[in-house]
Amino acid sequence: MAENLVIVESPAKAKTIGKYLGRRYTVKASIGHVRDLPKSQFAVDVENGFTPKYITIRGKGDIVKELKEAARKAQKVFLATDPDREGEAISWHLAQVLGVEPDSPCRVTFNEITKSAVKEAFKQPRPLNMNLVNAQQARRVLDRIVGYRLSPLLWKKVKKGLSAGRVQSVAVRLICDREEEIQNFQPEEYWTITAELRTSKKEKFTAEFYGRGGEKMNLPDRQTAEQVLQQVRQSPFVVLEVKRSERRRNPAAPFTTSTLQQEASRRLGFTAKKTMRLAQTLYEGVTVGKEGAVGLITYMRTDSTRVSPQAISEAAQVITSLYGPAYVKTRRYEGGRRAQDAHEAIRPTFPSRTPEELQPYLGRDELRLYRLIWERFLASQMAPAVYDTVAAEIDAGGYTFRARGSQIKFDGFLLVYKDIQEDQGNEKEGLLPNLVAGQELLLARLTEKQHFTEPPPRYNEAALVKALEELGIGRPSTYATIIDTIQSRGYVVREQKRFFPTELGQIVVDLLKEFFPKIIDVEFTAALESQLDEVEDGNADWLEVLEHFYYPFEQDLQHAELEMQRVEIAPEESDVECELCGRRMVYKTGRYGQFLACPGFPECRNTKPLIKDTGAKCPECQNKLVERRSKKGRLFYGCLGYPECDFVVWNKPVAKVCPQCGGLMVEKQRGGKKIHACINQECRHEEQVE
Repeated sequence: MAENLVIVESPAKAKTIGKYLGRRYTVKASIGHVRDLPKSQFAVDVENGFTPKYITIRGKGDIVKELKEAARKAQKVFLATDPDREGEAISWHLAQVLGVEPDSPCRVTFNEITKSAVKEAFKQPRPLNMNLVNAQQARRVLDRIVGYRLSPLLWKKVKKGLSAGRVQSVAVRLICDREEEIQNFQPEEYWTITAELRTSKKEKFTAEFYGRGGEKMNLPDRQTAEQVLQQVRQSPFVVLEVKRSERRRNPAAPFTTSTLQQEASRRLGFTAKKTMRLAQTLYEGVTVGKEGAVGLITYMRTDSTRVSPQAISEAAQVITSLYGPAYVKTRRYEGGRRAQDAHEAIRPTFPSRTPEELQPYLGRDELRLYRLIWERFLASQMAPAVYDTVAAEIDAGGYTFRARGSQIKFDGFLLVYKDIQEDQGNEKEGLLPNLVAGQELLLARLTEKQHFTEPPPRYNEAALVKALEELGIGRPSTYATIIDTIQSRGYVVREQKRFFPTELGQIVVDLLKEFFPKIIDVEFTAALESQLDEVEDGNADWLEVLEHFYYPFEQDLQHAELEMQRVEIAPEESDVECELCGRRMVYKTGRYGQFLACPGFPECRNTKPLIKDTGAKCPECQNKLVERRSKKGRLFYGCLGYPECDFVVWNKPVAKVCPQCGGLMVEKQRGGKKIHACINQECRHEEQVE
């Protein structure tokens, strides 16, 4: 037996670290937590200082036995779980089980699983940080109080099987509030006027109506727009002023947990859960040829954008090698909003490992995520993009039109990483003609267009993650679990990548608003997160945080028990007859959206998928194309004649055929605009949707 025992969470991490430490160390995995609160009881002694009653997690008995045996034989036990609250708590539980003294130098942490980082960490073991442990315990107890006290009330007043969570309930509220905002939205009319102008050299460009006398002017209706049109049609267009400038655009900072989840959702279509699972694999280690297991990225749970000086230096060398010295511009980014900035940003452990080099060793999605992280980090240390910009102000009968244009002079970081959020600017691509003040222009055409203001969009996963972070709800490492939970409970469904509240979700939110206003309050929940941060920093006592929360909550609970009326959710009846018992089937909502179920449950357990006709015909058999969901809940469209016809398509079909080849047209998004595109690879006809 080796002299030293090292315990980590996962076998992959154990394999990678074991390779670096050598024969004097045995590395074993706990497979996550070994102790937790039991599921079958409340297990928090409120009367005696909120003492949690931990038990060994079911199924972990053999692992605990193996770890105890290994610890008994080892001279020294090191706990090398992840470097955050959860990891510190896992180490504390392991110390309790194995009889390791928490005050002894038993804890080892590292931000990246590389040979140098691991070796250096084992030179500086430390005692367990009880502030981190207590912050995690406080969160666990808070969640247990809300979940195990509030959920039974919802079972009694609404229906069995419901759950309420301290953070998940606020997430559902955000989605419900947005839906209410959309339903109550009153569109307002407005008009725009575009002038197509020419110079004497027949150079064409467009200018947008701005206002009158240099002041912004709105066009609320056709009458106002016509008054402007009548005046400017009779007036010469004269250039008043031309401004030429050079604009620099800097790259975004390297990824934090939240920004990684947002960008992976926008660019790759990954859920937060999938992103974190893939990132965990890249962090813990991937087998790279003869080199063996290698950790490819730094720790993926962080709210910091800080980068080590060594990594900055390595990035500069890689950029110089790949693109030339002109593209290098090193930067030191600020840490996270937390005072204690323990972790770096998410970055490649070795910037010199290009995605192309790792392609043979990574799965498709692992490679896509690694490329995203690598490109974002490299871009953060690159020169800004430089634009030549021109802005012209043009007068027509006292009314002002404005024209803008820009052209990339030096691509800088855009060579590696384009920011799809910022690329939707107001400036037209390409420079304007060479205009001068006093120059008269020729009017080719005036176009007026009616518009209506639109309601805010429903949350997609990236937008919900961003909102949770900005509001201080939960922590980035919990967002994936939150989003997964609110769907699995049937409170929201995701359709066309957007979240819609279900009737059940709206009912629960309305009840919580009435009887538990603090639980569902965004500011209160964010303040509670800040208090947990204070516990972590050693500036607050975790038991006091629990006391301040529990006793007012218990009063609200007693009030709700007496005053809350039972809510009957009458299922909506369909016109589909149950073929087993003849009853009219009803609409139900599950994890993957609506489905049909027999109201005779439990005598009759018949269920059917809800068929939503797209109006399009199957190109192979001319049957209906209907909406379906995969086992993982992903929306797709398939032939009603399945399994005889197995035609499927991921994009939503449209009820029109291609005007060029008669093929199936589907709906797509391109550059923020909706288009209809033919799926025939030989045709590929596209048309923009107004």
